[in-house]
Amino acid sequence: MIGKLTGTLLEKNPPTVLVDCHGVGYEVQVPMSTFYNLPATGAQVGLLTHFIVREDAQLLFGFGTSSERETFRELIKITGVGPRTALAIISGIGIEDLAQAVTLQEMGRLIKVPGIGKKTAERLLLELKGKIGADMGSKSLFTNEHQNDILQALLALGYNDKEAAAALKALPPDIGVSDGIKRALQALAK
Repeated sequence: MIGKLTGTLLEKNPPTVLVDCHGVGYEVQVPMSTFYNLPATGAQVGLLTHFIVREDAQLLFGFGTSSERETFRELIKITGVGPRTALAIISGIGIEDLAQAVTLQEMGRLIKVPGIGKKTAERLLLELKGKIGADMGSKSLFTNEHQNDILQALLALGYNDKEAAAALKALPPDIGVSDGIKRALQALAK
């Protein structure tokens, strides 16, 4: 029903913002990725929205980009994932990392989000496959199967996603798995 709000940003209290649209103030819940990109209070702001009506509440969620909103809409279709959980996922790992986790079927990234357990993470990976992240193959930082295997090994050894990705970027694209793991560990040890 309400697809977009444009108005003056009156308040910013994460994750809620108050937008004045010609004298009517709308409380909008936004993911942190949108929150960090908002202008200062008193400035004009435009948010794409998703309006949810329940028996006990009317909730308005705002997004800075259409891809965030579409990801949110795909997430809330999944059984056991409500709007607040969907917002937490988008805030916790971002839409690019979510797409990459779905493409590579990496449950570990999803479990790191507060409120997401193993069963919910498995359901997310299963139900989002083919809907989110299908186009990541061309944009992926992994140019071959070996780099994906190296990444999985680094994550299994306890390195976080950012450390492992940084180590992978320093490797030549045609490196083998065992040599790649050795070189990545050497780079991470520095």
